[in-house]
Amino acid sequence: MSMVTYSCSGAIGTIEMSSSPANSYAMSFMREMNDAIQAAIDDSACKVVIVRSGLPGFFCGGADIKQFKANSAAANSEMIAVAHETLNKASQSEKIFIAEIGGHALGGGLEIALACDMRFAAKGEYRIGLPEVSLGLLPGNGGTQRLTSLVGISKAIELMVAGERLLPAEAHRLGIVNRLLEPAELQEQTRAFAELLSQGATLAIGKIKRSVYDGQAIEAGLAHERRNIGVLFASDDAREGFSAFVERRKAKFSGK
Repeated sequence: MSMVTYSCSGAIGTIEMSSSPANSYAMSFMREMNDAIQAAIDDSACKVVIVRSGLPGFFCGGADIKQFKANSAAANSEMIAVAHETLNKASQSEKIFIAEIGGHALGGGLEIALACDMRFAAKGEYRIGLPEVSLGLLPGNGGTQRLTSLVGISKAIELMVAGERLLPAEAHRLGIVNRLLEPAELQEQTRAFAELLSQGATLAIGKIKRSVYDGQAIEAGLAHERRNIGVLFASDDAREGFSAFVERRKAKFSGK
């Protein structure tokens, strides 16, 4: 059974993640995400893409930490490189991608949403954040760059070094989430906005998107991110962070 699927209805494409229990991902999941994003880009009928979860309670819980623990540092760095290439396809496309968030979006899960152009979220008590520091890592799937572009340098550093897990209302206040909607209306309202865009001047919309991103020089920042997380994957702190997560205990970091 596929973990990530693409479908199109009218002019609206949908990428749906359905990997129980939390859409946690490893290389195979990310390769399916790559294929789904490419399918959306290649589909001439699709004008706007919605990225959503097919699971209750989770948008995406982020990378599979048990798999990270089992992998070598080189294998983990390879997964990050594939994830960067995959998510960059969404941001480099002239089609608008909208993340529809109805549950926890943490770590790499939030980074998938950050690679979309907009994030519509349901009100609720679930959490949104980049808590990778608790594993002895940095947000390595574009989070250091894309979160900073949304909330500014100082606030982004604060959120990432503290590993903050925000409620949706706070994420909305900070500008991480574009629209905060009633849970029962999330899917309908997200699609309604996507329909509105799909009926507009899609050539101009695409050029607006590209003009914004092309001025951000994100590629250089992502290269720094890949290099730095490669160092961390090989560190004692990351090994301790992975072990503590799997063993459900508090990590004891040494700074090495």
